[in-house]
Amino acid sequence: MRAGKRRGKPIHGWLAIYKDPGEGSTRVVEKVKRITQAAKAGHGGTLDPFSEGLLPVALGEGTKTSGLVLDGDKRYRGWVRFGRETDSGDLTGEVIREGDLPADESVIRAALPLFTGRIDQVPPLHSAIRVNGERAYHLARRGEVVEMAPRVVTVHDFTLVSYADGLAEVDVRCSKGTYMRALARDLGRHLGSAAHLERLVRTETLGFQLSEAVRLSELATKVAAGRLDDVLFPVDRVLAGIPALRLRAQAWRKVENGQSIWVEAEGLAGGPVRLMTPEGQFCAYGVLGDKVDLLGRRSVKPRRLFPTERGSDLQSHPNHSRSPSDVDHPGEEASGDS
Repeated sequence: MRAGKRRGKPIHGWLAIYKDPGEGSTRVVEKVKRITQAAKAGHGGTLDPFSEGLLPVALGEGTKTSGLVLDGDKRYRGWVRFGRETDSGDLTGEVIREGDLPADESVIRAALPLFTGRIDQVPPLHSAIRVNGERAYHLARRGEVVEMAPRVVTVHDFTLVSYADGLAEVDVRCSKGTYMRALARDLGRHLGSAAHLERLVRTETLGFQLSEAVRLSELATKVAAGRLDDVLFPVDRVLAGIPALRLRAQAWRKVENGQSIWVEAEGLAGGPVRLMTPEGQFCAYGVLGDKVDLLGRRSVKPRRLFPTERGSDLQSHPNHSRSPSDVDHPGEEASGDS
């Protein structure tokens, strides 16, 4: 039986949404889809319901780019409440242990380097990690005790912003997979106290900044006014850290047919590249080879093609690529930006 036609508008790109506390990430995506009437949508990394802040939402072809992102680092602003540890690691849980407050902020500052770098972290039981095929938070809600296996995560920066009356405000930049609730829990235990997260705001992820985020009410207003483009980012926004090569017509025709091309891309290391049409639209994700042939060229293999339409939301911002660029014959140079 033939699959039914996907309902909704063919909208392609990314939205930076400010998720309010109490909302589930999937629910936010559903609301975005309803407001924009987009045929396809998905988020670029979940946030716990109690958390708030930046939730990138991909529309259409944008949903195919999140898995291509090389840098999964995130940044958070957190408020750690000392004196009580909860079973969930945040203020929504039940208190399971109590402890004295840290003497002063110097004690906390001295401990932060111990939680910086590559560390072993035991995820909280109230998490989406699967244990024997079932989400850990389902087991926790049934009162089952499960021993969670530690995993290695990277905390790049862990900074104390302020501390008063048992509440520490911290700023953290960390790798994908790091649990801020576990970080707060472990900090409290290390200090001989107990701790949980009272508030958590994600401020950076997938290259987006919190200042770029819009709330659902603002999104609805933009859509009603026919101004979705004001807040819609191009499909390749999350790939902005990958060098871009702008194709000339002959090279573009080959890439469009899935063929490899030869380029002169001096100054670029081998690895992932974004390929742009002669008009500057993002058209493919490819891999630039390391080996140089006798003519000083390297190969580019397209790995995933993206549809291009003149005047569509697929078009990239002008500053995402630079001309002139790659070619599939000798005598013309290629250039790109990162």
